[in-house]
Amino acid sequence: MNSVNLVGRLVRDAELKYTTGGTAICELSIAVNERKKQGDEWVDVASFFDITLFGKRGEALQQYLGKGKQVGVSGRLQQQRWQNKEGQNRSKVVVIAENIDLLGGRDESQSRPQMSDTRVPDPIDEQQEEFHDDIPF
Repeated sequence: MNSVNLVGRLVRDAELKYTTGGTAICELSIAVNERKKQGDEWVDVASFFDITLFGKRGEALQQYLGKGKQVGVSGRLQQQRWQNKEGQNRSKVVVIAENIDLLGGRDESQSRPQMSDTRVPDPIDEQQEEFHDDIPF
């Protein structure tokens, strides 16, 4: 199983690139805080994760993914390997995002537009509301 779920804040604006075949690649980095006790005090310790989102979803979300924005990310881990100019083997682990949720309230200091909640009602919930009065108990 390869699954990861993270909640954190973007450490820079998301970057949108395209492959030679035209596929969109949206790259971002987030900081995830963890509270740890050091002596008598609790401190925040940040871990940083590189996130990659492919395709139309990356194109659509890129404009809303500005530095400081809180996001929830679900996806999978992928190890990327390459050789540097000196011929040394290098690698890093990135999160390949399957879903990114915009979290937190509107940040007035950001000049980027904020995505509104455009959820479509679930038809099952609507049906349950319609039949609520018909339940005999």
